[in-house]
Amino acid sequence: MTEVLLVASVRPQFGVLAEAVRKFNALGASVRLTGTFHLEAEGVREQLAEIELAETHQLPRNLGHRSQALRRRASKSPSGLRMWMQAQRDSWLRSRARHADVLVALDVAAVYTVWRLAEYNRAAPAKFGLTPALKAVEELMETGGTTGARGSMLPPLHAITRDVKRTMDHLPAQIIRAATPRQVMRSGVGARLWRSAVTAPGMPIKVRAATSRHVAEGMRWAGRTSGAALTLSDAASKIPDLKLKADLYDEAVMQEIGKGISPRDIGKAVAARLALADAEYSKGRTKEAAEALNRALFLNFHRVLHIDQLTSPLAKDAEGFVGPLYRSKAMQALSRPSGRKVPAAPAPTDRPLRLLITTSANDNFLHLIRERFGDHPGVELRYLDLAANKHFKRISWAAPRMLQDGLTDGASDYQEEVERLMRPHLDWADTVFLEWAAGPAAMLTAIDPGDTRIVVRLHSYEAFTRWPHMTDFSRVDDLVFVAPHVKDLTTSLVPMLRGEHAPRFHVLDNAMDLSGFNRPKPDEARFNLGLIGISQVAKDPRWAVDILQRVRKHDERYRLLLVGGDMDPKTSKATRDYLSEFEKLLAPLEESGAVVRLGPTDDVPSKLTEIGTILSSSVREGCHVGVMEGAASGAVPVVRDWPFYAGKPNSARTLYPEGWVVGSPQEAAERILKVTVAEETWRAAGRLATEHALSVWDWPVVQKHFEKLFLGEE
Repeated sequence: MTEVLLVASVRPQFGVLAEAVRKFNALGASVRLTGTFHLEAEGVREQLAEIELAETHQLPRNLGHRSQALRRRASKSPSGLRMWMQAQRDSWLRSRARHADVLVALDVAAVYTVWRLAEYNRAAPAKFGLTPALKAVEELMETGGTTGARGSMLPPLHAITRDVKRTMDHLPAQIIRAATPRQVMRSGVGARLWRSAVTAPGMPIKVRAATSRHVAEGMRWAGRTSGAALTLSDAASKIPDLKLKADLYDEAVMQEIGKGISPRDIGKAVAARLALADAEYSKGRTKEAAEALNRALFLNFHRVLHIDQLTSPLAKDAEGFVGPLYRSKAMQALSRPSGRKVPAAPAPTDRPLRLLITTSANDNFLHLIRERFGDHPGVELRYLDLAANKHFKRISWAAPRMLQDGLTDGASDYQEEVERLMRPHLDWADTVFLEWAAGPAAMLTAIDPGDTRIVVRLHSYEAFTRWPHMTDFSRVDDLVFVAPHVKDLTTSLVPMLRGEHAPRFHVLDNAMDLSGFNRPKPDEARFNLGLIGISQVAKDPRWAVDILQRVRKHDERYRLLLVGGDMDPKTSKATRDYLSEFEKLLAPLEESGAVVRLGPTDDVPSKLTEIGTILSSSVREGCHVGVMEGAASGAVPVVRDWPFYAGKPNSARTLYPEGWVVGSPQEAAERILKVTVAEETWRAAGRLATEHALSVWDWPVVQKHFEKLFLGEE
C-alpha cells in the first residue's frame, strides 16, 4: 500500500483535508497526519475522527524539554527551522518518513521539515500541498504503488494547493522569508519546491509577486542566481498586470546581468516592457510610454549581452533580434521619419565652407581631421565638445526625454531646449560633422537642421547600443562608416536605414598618420608577437595567448608583448570574470618571461619596433587600428577572422589582404612559424605589409576621401 505522510504546523482546513483523504484512500493509499498544531484541542479530535486517516501523531509543540540555549536559538530562528527543531528528534516522525512513499507539506512553515525528511528518504517525492500529492500518488499507481524501485530520483515539486494558497495569501513578508532559508534553497528539492509555489493557480497578484521576490532573495543568498531569475520569470508569466509583469521580468534578467550572464529570458523582459509601452502610448500617456520604451531599449542593448561577452545575439541574427522591437506600436511611432523642411544647401562657392566638427568627449579619431581642415583655405572650422558644456551634456544623453519627444511628435519641452542650444551653431554652419552615432546624434536629429548639411560618423561600438534606434536618420544627409561589415550590421538593425529616407552611405577609413611607424626593427623582434589594446573583453587576449603557447612548442624564443592598459574590472561582472581568468592564465607565462606587459603608452611607434608579428585576437572590430599601425611598422599581420562577422559578405577577410586572416589559433601559429622561419622571409613579409598600409590607410590617402566628402574635391 502507498504510504502518504502529511506534515503541518498549523491546523489545516478540515473540509479540504477530508475530501483529499477520500481521494487518497480511493487510490489505495494510506494517509497519516502529523503536526505541531494542537491535535488534542477542543473540536480538533472530533473533526479528525471523521476523516479517514490511518493515524495521527502529535509532534512536540514547543521546546520546553530542551536546553535553554536551544530555546534561545529557536526564538530567533525562522518558523520553518523552529518547527524542525521541535520535530527532528521525534522517533515516530523519523520512522514514518523513512517508509513513506509521498511526503507532503501542508503549509509554508512545514516546507523546511519536509525537505529535511526528504533528504533521508530520497526516493519519496516531496510535495507542497494536497493537489500535487494526489497527482504523485496517481503516478505511483502507474508504476506499482510504492517508491521502492525508484532509486534515488527526487522528482520536481509542482504546485501549492488551495488551502496552502489561502494560508499564504495572508502571510506577512517576514514569514515568507523565514520559510526560504539558505539551507532550503541550496538543495534542488527546496529550490524547485519554492519555484513551483510562485506559479500556483488562483494566487492573488500581489501575493504572487511578493512571494516570488522573497523566494528569489532566498535563492540569491544560496548562490542560485539563475534559479532566482527563473522564479521571478515564472511568477511574471502568471501575472496579467502589465506594469508588474514587466517589473518582475526586469528583475529576473537583472539577476543574471548582475552576475555577468546573458539572461535566458531577455526576450520576454523586453516584450513585457514593449507591451507596457504600447498600452501607455495608446492611452496618450507618453511620459510613461517613453519610460517603458527606454527600459526596453536599455535591456535589449545591455552591454553584458553585446559588448562584455565573446558573442552577441546580434552576431547570429541582427534583423531577427530587433524584429520584436519594431513590432511595437510605440517604437513604430518613434521611428517615423520626420524629414527636413528644406534640403541641405550645396557648399558655398563664394566663401569658405563653414564646418562644425562636434563630439562628446571622445575625439580620439579627430586630431588629423581637425588639423587638416583647420588649415584648409577653403574651410572655416569650429569645434564643439558637447561634454564640455553642462547644458549640452545634459541633453545629449537624456534618453527618456528624447523618447517622449519622439512619441509626442516634438511637442515636448526637450525639443525647445535643443533648439535653443543648437540653433546658433546650425545657423552658422554649412556642414556639421558629428563624431559617433550615439546620444548626441539622437539629440541633434530631434530638431530640423534647416538647410545645414548633417554628416554623422558611426564607428562600430554604436551598432551594439540603443542610440541608432533613437536617431532620426531622415535628418542626416551622410552617414559615414569605418568598414563595410559595420555598414552591413547597422543597416540590418535599423529599418530607417533601409528605406527611402535613408542618408547617403560612405565607407571611409579612420584618419591615421602611419608614416612615422615605419622604423627599423632589431633582429630579435622576429620572435615577438604583439597585441595592441587589451582593455575590452571583445579584444579576447586569451586567443593570443593560445597562439603563443602553440608557437613556443616549436621555439621558446617566441614571446607575447601586450601594449595598452588592462580591462577595468568595474565595467561589469562579465568583464571582471574574464579578467580574472586571463590573469590566472598570464601568471606563469609572465613569470617565465614568455609574456611581457608594456602597459599604456603615448608612443606606440617605438613599442612597435620590438614587435615582429602584430595580432588581432578580437571577436569583433570596426577597423583594427592596432593592426593597421602594426602593419605600417613592418610587423607581419595575423588577424583572427572576427567571429561576429566571419562567413558574412563583408568581414575581416574582405577588409584585409589575402593571407592576413586566419580561422583558428592553429592556423595563426602555422602562419607565424612559416613567415618567421628565417629573417629574410619575415622582413620580406613585413615590407609588403608596410607597402599596403601606407598605400591604403595612411592619412595622405584617406585625407582625399574626407576632402571629397566635405568639399566635393577629387
